[in-house]
Amino acid sequence: MTVVLIKDDKEKQAIARDILEGLPEWFGIPEAREDYIRNSVGKLFFCALDEDKPIGFVYITQTGEDTVELAVIGVLKEYHRKGVGRRLFEEAKTAALKKGYSFIQVKTVQMGVYEDYDKTNMFYKSLGFKEFEVFPTLWGESNPCQIYVLALG
Repeated sequence: MTVVLIKDDKEKQAIARDILEGLPEWFGIPEAREDYIRNSVGKLFFCALDEDKPIGFVYITQTGEDTVELAVIGVLKEYHRKGVGRRLFEEAKTAALKKGYSFIQVKTVQMGVYEDYDKTNMFYKSLGFKEFEVFPTLWGESNPCQIYVLALG
């Protein structure tokens, strides 16, 4: 597996579409999925490749003077638990540090609501993220938004 920086916006959108459409458990709401795809334009975007096949991606976006957000990360299910997500995160983290950011945040569904998202929460905690705040109705009452934060450096 290799991780590459993708600069072409059309390529970012094509990769995001292919990966996210393959992950309906996490990205099954069409409007939200399209937002992730559309919002990849202009972002710092890394793609994991198995030979030449895209198997995962991550992009970050600035949310404050000192903070970036891990806006979306997706890894094809057959590549879960093989270090792909961790490697993508490390690339994004390194890039954020080089650009002088102090914090990185990520949003997901609160622990205890859905089993698939519980695995996502455990993944973020394994990367060193700490629980920051829950917004119970940001995404609707059935999807309480958990925010995690990680100090960089």
